[in-house]
Amino acid sequence: MRELSLNVLDIAQNSISAKASLIEIEILESTEKNELFIGIYDNGKGMTKEQLEAVRDPFFTTRTTRKVGMGIPLFKMAAEMTGGQLAIESEVGKGTKVKAFFRTDHLDFTPVGDMTSTMLTLITMNEVLDFVYTRTADNKSFTLDTRSLKEILGGVPFSEPTISLWLRDYIEENTKQLTEV
Repeated sequence: MRELSLNVLDIAQNSISAKASLIEIEILESTEKNELFIGIYDNGKGMTKEQLEAVRDPFFTTRTTRKVGMGIPLFKMAAEMTGGQLAIESEVGKGTKVKAFFRTDHLDFTPVGDMTSTMLTLITMNEVLDFVYTRTADNKSFTLDTRSLKEILGGVPFSEPTISLWLRDYIEENTKQLTEV
């Protein structure tokens, strides 16, 4: 994939398919160490040991719409091409944690990409689910938690145009503040 945000979208879609009600997405960047960490955690149905071992194989998928599952293998490859790694933890009935580490100074590092659109798509297309998005760059951080926003909005959907525009602006402005020197 051309940007890591698309990998995040694909893996979050796996979480949705696994009947998660809460999906947490965490991005930690260290410019000093030239490192990037991406974590996607869910409280979905989880995977058995056998599924966990097979999930890195592109010819394994739990989806019935196609016979290959490229999301995890491509994410793993993107991490390993930079000297990083991918780890997956899962427990049946409790959920799954996907953690990827990247070296950002490596020639093969794939840019993070448009996380604003990724998060906006996930949130507005899956309003019954809860999302927590945390992005940290060096010593600055922000968190967007849809559970809090749902209380504030009192039932107004995230897909309502003024709300989705506000969400886009909120994520973009906070992301920009993280990268400003």
